[in-house]
Amino acid sequence: MPTAPNDPAQPLTFPAGFVLGSATAAYQIEGAAAEDGRGPSIWDTFSRTPGKTWNGDTGDVAADHYHRLEADLDLMASLGLRAYRFSIAWPRIQPTGRGPANPKGLDFYSRLVDGLLDRGIAPVATLYHWDLPQALEDAGGWTNRATAHAFAEYARIVGQSLGDRVAIWTTLNEPWCSAYLGYGSGAHAPGRTDGAAALTAVHHLNLAHGLAVQQLRAVTTNDPQYSVTLNFHVLRGRGDGGKEAVRRIDALANRSFTDPLLRGHYPADLLEDTAEVTDWAFVQDGDLAQIHQPLDLLGVNYYATTAVRLWDGATSRQNHDGHKDMGGSPWPGSPQVEFVEQPGPHTAMGWNIDPDGLEELLLDLHTRFPDQPLVVTENGAAFDDRVTARADGSYAVHDPERVDYLHRHLAAAHRALTSGVDLRGYFVWSLMDNFEWGYGYSKRFGIVHVDYETQRRTLKDSALWYRDLAVTGSIPPLPAENAADIQAG
Repeated sequence: MPTAPNDPAQPLTFPAGFVLGSATAAYQIEGAAAEDGRGPSIWDTFSRTPGKTWNGDTGDVAADHYHRLEADLDLMASLGLRAYRFSIAWPRIQPTGRGPANPKGLDFYSRLVDGLLDRGIAPVATLYHWDLPQALEDAGGWTNRATAHAFAEYARIVGQSLGDRVAIWTTLNEPWCSAYLGYGSGAHAPGRTDGAAALTAVHHLNLAHGLAVQQLRAVTTNDPQYSVTLNFHVLRGRGDGGKEAVRRIDALANRSFTDPLLRGHYPADLLEDTAEVTDWAFVQDGDLAQIHQPLDLLGVNYYATTAVRLWDGATSRQNHDGHKDMGGSPWPGSPQVEFVEQPGPHTAMGWNIDPDGLEELLLDLHTRFPDQPLVVTENGAAFDDRVTARADGSYAVHDPERVDYLHRHLAAAHRALTSGVDLRGYFVWSLMDNFEWGYGYSKRFGIVHVDYETQRRTLKDSALWYRDLAVTGSIPPLPAENAADIQAG
């Protein structure tokens, strides 16, 4: 389905109550890695290991959000955000992942939540955005069943502290990345390259989600909504074996989470495909009932599509799956699938730009789970932004490619909504430039530019465009100069 242009005479308007916000993650922006009782996380360890991140970058300082909380809250308010999706750093609450809460850690997030509410911004809290306490990894991490139970206790502690004020709780962000990139490919912390460990982590993350939802429901008092956020792979089959390649990767990437979380079982073909990797004996009686908890929202993260085909075994195997190659594979049990390079345009991450994929994904999820409300919890793009100085001494960042990206993806989300999808909101990734995991500070996703030497924040053109959207609820037309700027750039 081709992307329809926005007719300025008929602006695309989202319904009343549609949430327009932005998102960040704790390790990517907070800094203060060793302050006020915070313990080390797997990303502290991983980023300090030579060769794991671009330029040896770490999140020690990041965007210094921990020390600039009030100014950043004012920044959010100036953008008209209706909601802010942030993550809570587990090692800031429990330095070793177990034991009593760290009061200073709870106080930081309490001040954050209060500051949002004071500015009319709904707090959306994610309990886990990849920063596992290192002490838990030392005991096996997500391959250890005990980690799921430790996570449930952590959820209870945070729920007791903030459970009278948070509007939406998200248990996990992108468990696919935690499991398959962290334990399979080695591209993310903790950097392990073991397919069986990755599949074990899949199950224990699913179990952690279910246990955490139950703990939150037991202690929250303000009638919040409960969710999980998944990064879905929108797959394009290529060649005669494309359909089989899509089936295999869909099972690993998508259905390994949606089926247990939303249907209460693992897909039979996933178990068959991975039988030579693991026997799935880590799934114990009663686990699936614990995992299968009712959800108020399903978070949908979307950036690009993925093209797959069956490898012929003779030519050089392509591996354009959008992730850093660190020696391992995030696709246990499917070495016969190769990931084909797709035509541009591409973002600075090398990801193809395909807004129709978002519409397709939302429609597909609505078809398969018709009673499940959805929210786009991440969508955005990295580009090579350039800062220009104005005559008055202020700064500007003209990012026409990002404005175009957001415009087209929001139009796609609006088309899905008008086609009957129960879509409740959209969160742009990301509020500000930040530590982009293995890519360090080399990739900029923010609608707000951060000068990492001075920590100066500068609103990019995309922030000004998004502000108009957040304030009016209607997708603003593209600036007249946008197409010319993209062509020139």
